Amino acid sequence: MDVIQAIIVGIVQGLTEFLPISSSAHLVFVQHLLNVDHSISFDVLLHLGTLAAVFGYYIKDIIAMIKAFFLSLKDLFKGEFKKGIKEDSYKKLVWMVLIGTIPVGCIGVVFNDFVEATFQSLMIPGFFLLITGILLYASQRMNNGDITVENMGIKQTIYIGIGQALAIFPGLSRSGTTISTGLLAGLDKEFAAKFSFLLSIPAILGATVVQLTGIESGFGSNMLPYVAGFIAAAISGYLAISLLIRLIKEKSLDGFAYYCWIVGAFVLVYLIFF
Repeated sequence: MDVIQAIIVGIVQGLTEFLPISSSAHLVFVQHLLNVDHSISFDVLLHLGTLAAVFGYYIKDIIAMIKAFFLSLKDLFKGEFKKGIKEDSYKKLVWMVLIGTIPVGCIGVVFNDFVEATFQSLMIPGFFLLITGILLYASQRMNNGDITVENMGIKQTIYIGIGQALAIFPGLSRSGTTISTGLLAGLDKEFAAKFSFLLSIPAILGATVVQLTGIESGFGSNMLPYVAGFIAAAISGYLAISLLIRLIKEKSLDGFAYYCWIVGAFVLVYLIFF
């Protein structure tokens, strides 16, 4: 993979990781179009790039959540855990994120081999892109909720966590699925997007750790494509988060639903008739 190809793949990873159009599906498509194979090492750096984008955008919230996590552990030993959760929204938020991560961890471990097999065909991501579009379109019309972290419960958290877990399949957008399930669970639109992005942190970290265990040959002698891909993923990821937050506050996500339908239908028609 040369530098230009690495930048293209990095941009696709950064944009599609956070825009609700499925990064896994688009990476499969781009890989076929460019006729390149990803090394595990390169995938790790792409994930770290998107992780850097989340940290860059939500750095104040993340620092507050880290502090709140250790303070809540202190509350636990003092017998004031529930009180601390009720009084400090960041203490509650950090535990909601951790609880919401449980489903994807369980499904990822149990069905890892099956999920890996689904990446071998374009038919599966094409079909699931249609499902992503349906989720995005329907959830906006069925949402009239105003739930934020203050009145969010375990039920909504698990619901969103299951949505994220299902999104390990190519074509089901992680952000699209978690935002949609959040809206269906009654979350405020802006908070649904924020919770989705924060929920991505442990998921991306977990995926990165799993990939690190599969690295056998390291990064090789030519690091330039790796660095270029990382930077491209980080910058495009940050821009994608900014764009989605603005769209969900001011307009709607219908454009992404239409996009998923068009791309998914095109892929299926191409595979069936050509």
